[in-house]
Amino acid sequence: MSELQTRLLSAHEKDDRKGLIAFYTEAADQSNDMIERSFFLTHAFVFALEAGDMRAPLLHDRLREMGRI
Repeated sequence: MSELQTRLLSAHEKDDRKGLIAFYTEAADQSNDMIERSFFLTHAFVFALEAGDMRAPLLHDRLREMGRI
């Protein structure tokens, strides 16, 4: 298991929304696969919306640029 996967699982266990947003965004940034990148960004976006996090509009823009919204 990668270090990023470990951090993601830990953030889920702790319900660490800020960590989840950061780690899913990081996973998207590391992915070369469009579907995988979309998956990770969508998760980051949903967690940002739920948390009222200021990164939500940026994540939304990234998904829109990819044609996913």
